[in-house]
Amino acid sequence: MKIGVIGAGSWGTALAQLLAGNGHNVGLWARKPEVVKAVNTKHHNPRYLTEIALSENIVATVSYQDALLRSRAAVVVTPSNLLRGVACALADVVDAEFPVIICSKGVEEGSGLLPVEVFEAEMGNAARFAVLSGPNHAEEVIKGVPSGTVIASPSSETAELFQELFATDTFRTYTSDDVCGVELCAAFKNVIAIAVGMSYGLGYGDNTAAMLMTRGLAEMSRLVVRAGGEALTCMGLAGTGDLIATCTSEHSRNRRFGKMVAEGMTLADFTNETHMVAEGALACKTLSTLAERYGVELPITDVVRSIVWEGADPRDVAHALTSRPLTTEFYGLS
Repeated sequence: MKIGVIGAGSWGTALAQLLAGNGHNVGLWARKPEVVKAVNTKHHNPRYLTEIALSENIVATVSYQDALLRSRAAVVVTPSNLLRGVACALADVVDAEFPVIICSKGVEEGSGLLPVEVFEAEMGNAARFAVLSGPNHAEEVIKGVPSGTVIASPSSETAELFQELFATDTFRTYTSDDVCGVELCAAFKNVIAIAVGMSYGLGYGDNTAAMLMTRGLAEMSRLVVRAGGEALTCMGLAGTGDLIATCTSEHSRNRRFGKMVAEGMTLADFTNETHMVAEGALACKTLSTLAERYGVELPITDVVRSIVWEGADPRDVAHALTSRPLTTEFYGLS
């Protein structure tokens, strides 16, 4: 069948290639005409994963209508701050039953809505939506390195549709009905990865990174449970799995961004140098909206936000974080 992939960044390109390898035709929406031209004529993306030869089953376009023409489903892989605009555009093109899977990670600024909630608000019929998240670096998935992911939807039928579409011998797909938990984990792990990157940038070691990862997991779990998700989801692919990959891998843009910030660079410097979006930079602000709503304490998130957006000195706030009152290891989960 034909599948529309909305977004031609590294993850969108990798998922388009994966779908094409499964025998599907892919309509790939890209914002830049030069990307469209290179994909269609030279079969490679000139901005991301440039060394990969793309399938001829992938046809790029700058038109939502063309990407979705005769498509049976859509895969949305755009930065989280663009999701509402994408949802509005799709609402004008597809019908009320058209299945959509969202592979973007974040929380909408201001409203605190999760991606599926944004799409439901603009398009209706929550049952046709799913989300995909896991320890899935695009650089490895596109090369067939064994990986696993979780696909969550309120509808088992929708989850199983996308499970079959994406599954390969090297890309294991698992289903879940905990959309809230999967989406919050997806947003949260990027913030913790920034914190880990900062710790390395400050010259700290693996012990510090491990502490931040595990305390970050506890922080993540508190918010997931209060927001109505399942604590067990935090131990799965979208939680612990993605947290490990994002905090430890050389491919992680959020970890790299954190290290650069600790070394004196800014978010604008990172964007200009990499042409990538560090989703955790926005998430450390938007997750605070949910923390206030549900009365959850997020000390690591607060520290990251104060450094990235408020100009706090990383060494000063690191000291403040380690000087917090001592408590039990697991609290706020009941």
